[in-house]
This record gives sequence, C-alpha cells and structure tokens, in this order.
Amino acid sequence: MSARPLEECATLIVGGTGGIGHACARALLASGVPRMVLAGRSAERGEAARAALADAFPQADVAFLQCDARDPLAAQAMADAAADRMGGIDVLVSAGGGEPTPRLLHLTPIEEMMPILTSLVAGITHPARAVLPHMTARGGGSVVCFASDAAKVATPGETVVGAGMAAIVMFCRGMAYEAKRNGIRVNCLTPSVVRGTGLYDHLMADPFCNRIFGKAETLASLGVVEPEDLASMVVYLAGPASARMTGQTISINGGISAA
Repeated sequence: MSARPLEECATLIVGGTGGIGHACARALLASGVPRMVLAGRSAERGEAARAALADAFPQADVAFLQCDARDPLAAQAMADAAADRMGGIDVLVSAGGGEPTPRLLHLTPIEEMMPILTSLVAGITHPARAVLPHMTARGGGSVVCFASDAAKVATPGETVVGAGMAAIVMFCRGMAYEAKRNGIRVNCLTPSVVRGTGLYDHLMADPFCNRIFGKAETLASLGVVEPEDLASMVVYLAGPASARMTGQTISINGGISAA
C-alpha cells in the first residue's frame, strides 16, 4: 500500500468555505490536487468559496455541497455525493466542528453541556466515518481531523470544550488503528490560537475569552499561528511524504504549550 500523489487525489474539505478549512483547500490545490469538493452549512458562503478557488486554480475541478455534518445521515449523503462526483475520495480534511464560546463550568447550564459536546464531536467525526467505505474501496486514503489544544491542556472556560476535543483525538487514534489495514491514515491537528479566522475575531470580542487567549498569545514566542501554517501540515499529511504516519495528534501553536 502506498499513498497516492496529490496530483491524483480526489479531496473532500468539510468546513472548507472559510477560515482554516479554506486555507487548506487553497494549499492542496496549489500542490496539484485536481478534484475537490467543499462542504459547508451556508450555500452562499460555499458558492463564494468555490468560485474564488475555481478562479485561482482554473485547472482544477472544484465543487460545493451544502451539508450540516452534525447530522449523520446528511454527512453520509454528502460523502457519497462527493465520491460519485469525483470517482472516489482519497483525502478528507474535516474542519467543520462547532464554535462554542468558552465559558466557566459553573456558568454553563447543565442542559447545554451535552449539546455542546455533540455539536463539537459530530461535525468532525461524522465525515471521517462517512468516507471510510469510499477510502477502503480505493485501497487507502488520508483523513485529517481538526480538534484543538484544549484536548491536551486544561484551560479555564474550556472544561466542556476540552472534553469534546479530547473525544475527537481519541476517535482519530482508534480509527487510525482500525483502518491501517486498509491503507487509510488518520491524523489530528490541534491548534491553539489561530489568527485570521472568524472564530478568532469572535473570541477576541468576548471579554472573558480575550483575557484567556490574549494571555496565551504572549506565550507564542515563535509567532501566533495563522491558517496557512496549519494548511502546510495538512498538505504534508495528505500526501505520500507521510505515507508511514498515522494515529498522530500534532500541535501547531507557536510555542504556547509543549503538550
């Protein structure tokens, strides 16, 4: 079993209509990916993202599918439709999780805990499960999921968020161990603060989050991470250079932590 060159890869980007996911889409297309499907909840944002990528990379076939990946049946239908359009799926980037505002546990209503966890975990893990039969049929593939460093480092205000992120990390490890026999690699990226995203702007506009993440930024001696930093790692994990790498959880955080 060997990883396909990116120039031969059919790629699905869930959450590819903006932020980190869109940066990953651009980086993969710049690296030669010929067929790509973006998936996201907003049809307007999705079509705008698709058109921008198609203009920038006219040699590639770029499409958009509207989908809320938190819905399991919708996620499966989306993966099936993407595979039908592209003739299979070789690479999945799952970056479409929820974006809850961190909140201290005693201020989090108990009835909101499980909905937050479900939203976070489902939006990332449903697409990974949905592409599994398509990658198995192709004889391999690469799945890259996004969580955050809250999975590794306890942070005030992220007790519930961290539990969800840790669930994503363990899901990826378990899937990697099961799917390796079919040539499928599964890895997880866990950034901390990422400038240049809508989530960053949202968090910094909140007084509590601004204090927490503003302090974290001062620890990023190597520079605060931007979407393109993560996209470079996604290109590596998607392609043959990482053909022997699976089940790994990788932090790219500018030095905020060494977890």
